[in-house]
Amino acid sequence: MVRENCGVVGIFSMAGSNVVPLAIDALRALQHRGQEAWGIAVPKKEPLRRMGLVSSSSSEFRSISEEYDSPCVIGHVRYSTIGRSNLENAQPLRVRDLCVAHNGTMSSSDEIKNMVGGCTFTPNMASDTLMAARRLVSLMSERAGMADALNILQNEMAGSYCFTFISDDDSVYAARDRRGFRPMVLGHKKGGNSHIVASESAALSAVGATLIRDVSPGELLRINADGLYSEMFSKKETPAHCSFEFTYFAHPSSRMEGINIYVARKQIGRGLAKKFPIRDADLVIPVPDSARPAALGYAQELSIPFDEGLLKDRYSKKGPLRSFIEPEQSDRVEINRWIIPIREIIQDRHVVVIDDSLVRGTSSRSIIESLRNAGARKISMLITYPPVMFPCYAGIDFPSRNELATYTDDKKSTPEVIEMVRQDIGADFLGYNDAETLARSVGMPKDSMCFTCHTGDYSTLNVYQD
Repeated sequence: MVRENCGVVGIFSMAGSNVVPLAIDALRALQHRGQEAWGIAVPKKEPLRRMGLVSSSSSEFRSISEEYDSPCVIGHVRYSTIGRSNLENAQPLRVRDLCVAHNGTMSSSDEIKNMVGGCTFTPNMASDTLMAARRLVSLMSERAGMADALNILQNEMAGSYCFTFISDDDSVYAARDRRGFRPMVLGHKKGGNSHIVASESAALSAVGATLIRDVSPGELLRINADGLYSEMFSKKETPAHCSFEFTYFAHPSSRMEGINIYVARKQIGRGLAKKFPIRDADLVIPVPDSARPAALGYAQELSIPFDEGLLKDRYSKKGPLRSFIEPEQSDRVEINRWIIPIREIIQDRHVVVIDDSLVRGTSSRSIIESLRNAGARKISMLITYPPVMFPCYAGIDFPSRNELATYTDDKKSTPEVIEMVRQDIGADFLGYNDAETLARSVGMPKDSMCFTCHTGDYSTLNVYQD
């Protein structure tokens, strides 16, 4: 299984300019999509890969740009949902004359079907992450066309993916799966006449490029000295855009499917306010940082004061990082330990806490305990995402069912499960968003978004349970 929810970028300068510095800046703008490792690849060289944040290698940027000087490049930042966090698993990866960077999950349909029961697949060796790339190169050697190879590969495997490739003939390719689970955009920078593909438009903004459009589901782009070419390698299917991108994963400045993420999150907060109008609250506070727009939208809708009752300590080692995408539980706990309450803001008040998701419950328990210790009179917690009831096999680290906060051995109704979670985390009230409200707030049809982790319906992955 290839299972990553990461960030990818591909750049080609029609003017022949060195675009490696642009790629590094674009990857820094995608850092929220992966904190474990990063790398770049140019034609005819082994990829450069480094552990940690992109900025951790800042002293090398000049020498890297000189050594890898190239008018075409791809790059990757890694967030692993499965697989050890080490340099061997970092990307891009080289297979013969092709380097690949990948964002998503690909596996055989039977493999995913076996996992749907609640088990978690663990690769036997790091080279398992090369599976899709090796198969693709093999197919290309037989049929010569990238689009034909992708079409065959997608019918052999299930899952989600966005790929960027670079070949030794100085061509950059980008492909998005036929359902559009993961985001991918196309942009252009006038300086250097550079075409850019990236996971999010935030990367385009960071390098002064203009967003042109979303890459369509099932579309393959090829960029080389002859220009930019597009072809469809898959027939059109009903989209299944990841709903979690809109509540948590994507950068708030990005645009996805024509929708600004920050505006969407504010609207989600307004939708929550209509669903759960807690009018006796004294204060609305976000869990930093991704829940801030939703908390502001909730407060504005009900005319309740908004404030920062919880702050991240950005000077600790782990403080600036996102806890959800850390691979180890101990690191998640360490990050949340440095979310500090402001007693003067919350003491003796009924506080509505807005968070983007509740998966394992570890963070919520810690935050509510800290608010209690800081003197909050009453704590109502609202979650912008529906209850996560099932694992994700499309590239988000929602674990096996028995690790989820919603897991129970007994058959309970959804209200009973929510009450169980409320007691577990220690809130006075707990409210989850629902899929209909979330989709309506974002401004997309519900059936064009993926809610598999909430519903357990894996048919969007072309996996059907008996």
